[in-house]
This record gives sequence, structure tokens and C-alpha cells, in this order.
Amino acid sequence: MSDQAIRRAQDALWSTVRIAAEPGGAAAFAAILSGAYAPGTGERVGILVSGGNSTAVDFGGL
Repeated sequence: MSDQAIRRAQDALWSTVRIAAEPGGAAAFAAILSGAYAPGTGERVGILVSGGNSTAVDFGGL
């Protein structure tokens, strides 16, 4: 997963649901968002998002 894909996921989480996620916490969402992981037919996916290190994120610089 690229840093850019993770930053896009962080930005999407912030701009849509106001969740400030740390990079590790946004990685699984980045995989779905970027298409790096595509759920199989009938598969249900859950993603745990965390934000312990989110103070280092500059959402304005994306």
C-alpha cells in the first residue's frame, strides 16, 4: 500500500465522516478504496479505524 493511497484514505475518512485516522488505522480502508483489495461475491468486510497518531496529519496539504 502506498503512502499516497493511505493519505487519500485518511482524507476521505476526514472529509466524509470527520474521523481523523492515523496512517496504520487507515491502511485497510486504503486497500478497499484503491482497489488493492476487492471483496469476493457475498463477502462482508469490516474495517477497524484508529487515530492515536493523527496529530501528525496535515489534511490541508493533500
